[in-house]
Amino acid sequence: MFQLFALLARVITDACPIYAPFFGAMGVTSALVFTVMGAAYGTAKASVGISNMGVMKPDLVIKAFIPVIFAGVIAIYGLIICVIIVGGIKPTESYSLLKAFTHLGAGLTVGLCGLAAGMAIGIVGDSGVRAFGQQPKLYVIMMLILIFSEALGLYGLIIGILLSGAASSDDYCPGIPLPNQPTNSTA
Repeated sequence: MFQLFALLARVITDACPIYAPFFGAMGVTSALVFTVMGAAYGTAKASVGISNMGVMKPDLVIKAFIPVIFAGVIAIYGLIICVIIVGGIKPTESYSLLKAFTHLGAGLTVGLCGLAAGMAIGIVGDSGVRAFGQQPKLYVIMMLILIFSEALGLYGLIIGILLSGAASSDDYCPGIPLPNQPTNSTA
């Protein structure tokens, strides 16, 4: 019951419409879905190379497991930005379209960068592990390529955090409240 009264106290204007939190929620969804898709693809693709390594040279399987760890970290990037964005969506406070669209942009940035990084890690992990099984000197090169692939997801996370914080102090909803909406004035 308290939440219902809190929602009634929220100012609804053209800049802060009732549907604005939908876009923030879509940012959360897109961040998590795309980063998990990238991590899943990276894990599955790299696991093919690890399975091949297990048959050819079982003593090197532990070293070949590194691409799967790199792929799993990509999903963590999505989780981080989701927690940040969800922390900014409060049903009892005004939520402007500016904040909603920056949250959507942050989620899409992290999600799509995570998807690309996961795909790169999977492809590099598969072929790199197979090549490493035949020539051990390629291990360092594979690790460097994996690090640069992981950095793609990290770049997305950094920009996503900057985007999500860009409108964090935007609690002001300019405009005239829509009809049948309570105002915050005591007049």
